[in-house]
Amino acid sequence: MHESCGVFGVFAPGQDVARLTFFALFALQHRGQESSGISTSDGQELKLHSQMGLVSHIFTEDILKKLDGHIAIGHNRYSTTGSSQQINAQPFVMGQGDNVIAIAHNGNIVNSEALNTELTSQGYTFKTSTDTEIISQLILSSIETDWVKRIRYAMNRLKGAFSCTLMTKDTLFAMRDSLGVRPLCLGKIQGGYVVTSESCALDHIGADFVREIEPGEIVAINGNGITSFKQQSSRRALCIFEFIYFARPDSLIDGRLLYSARQAMGVELAKEYPVDADLVIGVPDSARRLFAKGTCSPGP
Repeated sequence: MHESCGVFGVFAPGQDVARLTFFALFALQHRGQESSGISTSDGQELKLHSQMGLVSHIFTEDILKKLDGHIAIGHNRYSTTGSSQQINAQPFVMGQGDNVIAIAHNGNIVNSEALNTELTSQGYTFKTSTDTEIISQLILSSIETDWVKRIRYAMNRLKGAFSCTLMTKDTLFAMRDSLGVRPLCLGKIQGGYVVTSESCALDHIGADFVREIEPGEIVAINGNGITSFKQQSSRRALCIFEFIYFARPDSLIDGRLLYSARQAMGVELAKEYPVDADLVIGVPDSARRLFAKGTCSPGP
């Protein structure tokens, strides 16, 4: 199961956004341990630092101080497509001049090969082997001048799962696929807003949970405030592995605390498949306390 990257974004003038992103990524470390990266914007320039390894090993005080600005996005990678190497570490910063974006993506695009072939035939070149670069190229290739319309154009071309944070020089964006396969939520912090894969990251940075980003929704956050652009979704398909394995138990997903949801699943599992046991050993570990809840007294 290699589909559990963590994404984060923050717009908060006057705050140390790189440090906030660092703490959020630390809270999301369980979603990806191959590489980590942070990109920031001061309104004029996008800066980036990404590296293989764990969050706590990558971002020193010197690195965080260099990542100044009032907008930031971050990413922890657990590869679904593309090899595990530095060139595939996210976020990606792509484009030039005023036509530049940074992007972090969690999910898996199933029509990536067809889109790669199409874009290559149009003269676009790819430096990595990731779905994220394809998403970036789709956005940048749009003839629209409005960023929301460009993002919507890309979303309409993509098939598969994507929860993304994106950043231009002056605006933070978040987008989620129409099925809502991967989680994404909105939080409020002093002076601004944050977007994160899981609500557990909000607690680490003193942010309050506002709501989940809806399937098919684009959220734009800048100096003018926050704006939502919704597209009606006919059905939802949140990945069940978020509930039973990927997400942290203290996260709130689909309106429910994961710890409570897992306990309820364990009770039902024990009812369907009762065993005469004194000890529960789970693989994966998230199953241990669940099944124990329904069969015997849970251990420490």
